[in-house]
Amino acid sequence: MIASRFPYPLDKGDKLRAFYQLKELSKTFDITLVALTDKSISKEHIEKVAAFCEEVVISKLTWPSKLLHMGRSLLNGNPFQIGYFYTLSAQKSINSIVKLKDIKLIYCQLVRTTEYVKKIHTIPKVVDYMDALNTGIERRIQRQPFYKKWLFKSEALRLSKYERAIFDFFEVKTIISEQDRVLIKHPENQSIVCIPNGIDESFFDNIEIEKDHDFVFVGNMSYPPNIEAIQFIYKNILPNFPQSNLLVSGASPHQYLVSLAKKSKQITLTGWVDDIRTSYARGKIFLAPMMIGTGMQNKLLEAMASGTPCITTPLSNKAIKAKHEEQILEGTSVEEINNLIAKLLNSHELQMSIGKGGRDFVKANYSWGKSTSPLIELMKKNSN
Repeated sequence: MIASRFPYPLDKGDKLRAFYQLKELSKTFDITLVALTDKSISKEHIEKVAAFCEEVVISKLTWPSKLLHMGRSLLNGNPFQIGYFYTLSAQKSINSIVKLKDIKLIYCQLVRTTEYVKKIHTIPKVVDYMDALNTGIERRIQRQPFYKKWLFKSEALRLSKYERAIFDFFEVKTIISEQDRVLIKHPENQSIVCIPNGIDESFFDNIEIEKDHDFVFVGNMSYPPNIEAIQFIYKNILPNFPQSNLLVSGASPHQYLVSLAKKSKQITLTGWVDDIRTSYARGKIFLAPMMIGTGMQNKLLEAMASGTPCITTPLSNKAIKAKHEEQILEGTSVEEINNLIAKLLNSHELQMSIGKGGRDFVKANYSWGKSTSPLIELMKKNSN
């Protein structure tokens, strides 16, 4: 298995998916993990992941390597992301593993890692697109300053072409949701198998803690769609509820959010929280007004599993497929979202009803064991 980030701590969606899939896959397979990283990994975090692996190989991404291979992308037409996550040391490690071990199957998480093995034709390969990365970049173009628009347009086009081309190098293709599958611009995109995310059972535990915030938002707080969501809440929601407060928890808060929290008495920014379940439990309402981004929002699944009533947009709920007004609340405009918030804040009974409906829905439909089971069967069928 090749991952573009070391899958611990669980502060990003791709790391969370990699970690829990490793946990489930290890029940059937012996796994050699090659993880790329541009950070130092602690012994404690390595041990967390090594518990599910026969061997863990960590390959450091250095700036000279990033600059060299992103520069090459200008010439070969590959996405800059491919260059960013490519390093010769990782290539040598992967070549050595393939040569010395009896590898039955190669699993690449995200197209970012596919360049390492696309020319290997003697071992079956699986690529997890996860999301339609090209669309994620494309949706961000209009929000960029004029001097960055060309770069985002170029990357979106490069990703679209690469996602299509890499399709034919892999025997099995997976993705998180149906809405992303149709965005992979290959004529046989319907053959991509949807493998949704799951929820760790601990999120269904009852956390006894005071609900001291009206609203809560959780996520990687350097991720542009999350930053935009907080900006949306600050500009369009908090002014309409001047007595309310918002709790924002998650790793690596962007400087814009740090400044915003200092400026607004309504916003509490915690940064990283060791047990993120406590942040979900502290909010009366989980707000996820996501306007850009792709894939399945783990934050919504976790909030619903925690029993916190959620208000989101159709963009985010499309992948989850929860029922509006029974398991979740959807708003398509500022006015609609504010009206839904007012209804929830004024009705404890409705809070309990939507919270329970969401919790029951996630418990019945989303678990890592259930979601990874089809992947395991595909791997068994296609392995040497």
